[in-house]
Amino acid sequence: MNWQEYIQSDEKVLQGKPVIKGTRLSVEFLLERLADGWTEQDLLDNYPRLTKEALQAVFAYVHIAMKDNMVFFPASNFRQAS
Repeated sequence: MNWQEYIQSDEKVLQGKPVIKGTRLSVEFLLERLADGWTEQDLLDNYPRLTKEALQAVFAYVHIAMKDNMVFFPASNFRQAS
């Protein structure tokens, strides 16, 4: 999966947060929905411009970020979502 085909960051869109190309759907937003219990199908149904491949790219992007130690927080530093 080449996540770069689906995800971009532009300072003019959502202050540079990584988003699905051609949308204002941020990686953060999509992960938050999934953490809140939404399914892949819920996302696809509610955001028609989102594709299954773009959603897969979100996971590939996060995987690379974690693998390269770009995202790492000791468990004691996590906040409970409200």
